[in-house]
Amino acid sequence: MRQIWIAKAGAPEVLAVKEASDPQPAPGEMRIRVEAAGVNFADVMGRMGAYPDLPPIPVVPGYEVSGRVDAVGDGVDRSWIGRDVFALTRFGGYSDVVCTPEKQVFVRPADMSAEQGAAIPVNYFTAWQLIAVMGGLKSGETVLIHSAGGGVGIAAIQIAKYIGAHVIGTASATKHAELRALGVDHLIDYRTEDFEKRAREITEGRGVELILDAVGGSSFKKGYRLLAPTGRLGMFGVSSLATGKTRSLGAMMSMLAGTPWLQFNPLALLNANKGVFGVNLGHMWGEVDRLRGWGEELLALWSAGAVKPRIAKVFSFDDAPEAHHFIQDRKNIGKVLLKP
Repeated sequence: MRQIWIAKAGAPEVLAVKEASDPQPAPGEMRIRVEAAGVNFADVMGRMGAYPDLPPIPVVPGYEVSGRVDAVGDGVDRSWIGRDVFALTRFGGYSDVVCTPEKQVFVRPADMSAEQGAAIPVNYFTAWQLIAVMGGLKSGETVLIHSAGGGVGIAAIQIAKYIGAHVIGTASATKHAELRALGVDHLIDYRTEDFEKRAREITEGRGVELILDAVGGSSFKKGYRLLAPTGRLGMFGVSSLATGKTRSLGAMMSMLAGTPWLQFNPLALLNANKGVFGVNLGHMWGEVDRLRGWGEELLALWSAGAVKPRIAKVFSFDDAPEAHHFIQDRKNIGKVLLKP
């Protein structure tokens, strides 16, 4: 098999393709011949050496794949063999063959392509946890989605519009036309506009009921101020750490300095009638049964035509460094994938 390794922490060029023997599924696992693998910002942070959950480098990153089952381990029904599936992987997803536990594998609908399947697990499960599970978004409420053009952003837009919410998105101006076509009600150019000020204008001073923020630092502080009574701030990343292509002590210090360490104290939350919560799908491996439930709900939305991943670009394994550059240069509208 072929795998993409993080050979050492650094710029995208540290990604290297290597060959290894095909793995054999352990009891309770199935083996998937991968047709597409998802690229996520956690992979970028891991490559930079700024993601604490990454196993020791050198390592094969990757949280999600789509393909066809070609072998199963003891205890797994052999009827899985030959099925088209998508799956969550606990690292190792940048491979053309992966073994993963049965509970982390989902049958791919006949009308879902391999590329679309690889775009579902991380982005849509994260968006579902942020919006439906912990964010409690309701019809008529307003949600502010940062990085609206990214994979999670587009997943969140589709789920929020299905619920019947009003959507404000932040993105560079070049992405506004496509995001407006996806149903975003108001767009803010984060490069030229202050999102807090502009969102207050849009909501006529009330603020918003839910914010999805993977930027971190001072963005958390401004978002908390922007919340309407009963509003919730959902934090799911700190992309402000990745101001360049390699790890930066300056970016880390700036993010830490801007983080509102004191504002989120119990008395402040109580008196303001606001909520703050965090989401990290990579820490949900002990809740796989719950994840399966989310997957079934999302597949129902797929069948209803409410969710459909937008694929920004597909790169070959040999072009994996370009895939990481593409994301960090903020060129993508939707999901970036790798194809063996």
